[in-house]
Amino acid sequence: MTAQQGWPAPSATVAVRGRVTVPGSKSISNRALVLAAIADGPSTLSGLLVARDTNLMRQALVSLGVGITEQDGLVTVTPGSLKGPASVDCGLAGTVMRFVPPVAALADGEIAFDGDAYARERPMNVILGALRALGVQIEDHGTGRMPYSVSGTGSVRGGQVTLDASGSSQFVSALLLAGARYDEGVDIIHDGKPVPSQPHLDMSVAMLRERGVQVDDSQPNRWIVAPGPIRALDYAIEPDLSNAAPFLAAAIVTGGAVTVTGWPAQTTQPGGQLPDIFTRFGADVTLADGQLTVRGTGRIEGLDLDLSEVGELTPVLLAIAAFADGPSYLRGIAHLRGHETDRLAALETEFNALGGDVTQTPDGLEIRPKPLHSGLFGTYHDHRMAHAAAVLGLVVPGLEIENIATTAKTLPEFPELWSALVS
Repeated sequence: MTAQQGWPAPSATVAVRGRVTVPGSKSISNRALVLAAIADGPSTLSGLLVARDTNLMRQALVSLGVGITEQDGLVTVTPGSLKGPASVDCGLAGTVMRFVPPVAALADGEIAFDGDAYARERPMNVILGALRALGVQIEDHGTGRMPYSVSGTGSVRGGQVTLDASGSSQFVSALLLAGARYDEGVDIIHDGKPVPSQPHLDMSVAMLRERGVQVDDSQPNRWIVAPGPIRALDYAIEPDLSNAAPFLAAAIVTGGAVTVTGWPAQTTQPGGQLPDIFTRFGADVTLADGQLTVRGTGRIEGLDLDLSEVGELTPVLLAIAAFADGPSYLRGIAHLRGHETDRLAALETEFNALGGDVTQTPDGLEIRPKPLHSGLFGTYHDHRMAHAAAVLGLVVPGLEIENIATTAKTLPEFPELWSALVS
């Protein structure tokens, strides 16, 4: 990174103690918006996340002809006649660039897609190829990346399609969410290495079933969605458990205690695995009456973790592991090389620039804890990189975070919430 000034990460002079309420889940919010947009009537969503990714999704759906209004914190989504021409700005939001094209295929007219500079590097060939196999006309100039356009005729034939979703579970979820509206439904077969982020697939299937859609996922690597209506449903969005990770991690690395309110008793969010992971690190974790409390014990154990289902937690977990009493191994996360940035390369580069000892492996990272020093931590326009840096800054005085504003992707209030907790 160049010698530029970043956001001074608050350091903890005493054990961090406090209570935090995090806004709604991005993953649930954007799925709820898509399903409401193609439902059989209006839906009202409460607790919907207000952040860049969800704003981009709302704008995308409105551009297709969906009505979205808001009053007193309640968002009402009214399905409309989907039509083009229209342009969709995907930003750097994977859920927008992958979930919206299958919906745009139901529109009558041409829908153009583009996004941030790095978004043009993210592979889209899997979902675009699948849509072509289902009868959708797409123009991507042979690149398999943005910019591209979808030319809809008002309906999609659908049917069976085989794809390799080992790069992202979003490729499957994208077809699941819109598939019931296709003439023949959709029969998705995955052929490749295991699909990562299984909780996100479970989330998509559960939300479809809540809206009366028949989904058969009884066979491994196959999902069959029957054609039919998607029932309108008033829906409350859970807090974003992955965004709670850095706040809870603050308790572990400082020996403090942090409570996150509104923690669901059951969830399909990847962040639902945090209590077990934090316990394995050596923390004391309790969940009672919707409040999850994590207490640091003064000792952090090095771990060998398979994060294939919960890869988005990797940056914060690496920040915890940097202060463990022994090496840690984070596995099953090769797919993170295709996220907002190449997260494995970015984490290796930035941690080691502070004096760390992090090494990439074919499917993950090895961490050998070493004393860290201050410096500017690059975020690569990736909100979870910023979260990791904030956790490091608690213990490493003088750390600065480049572009803290990137946290607005899923949690615009992060700098204020973080400063308030640490103070």
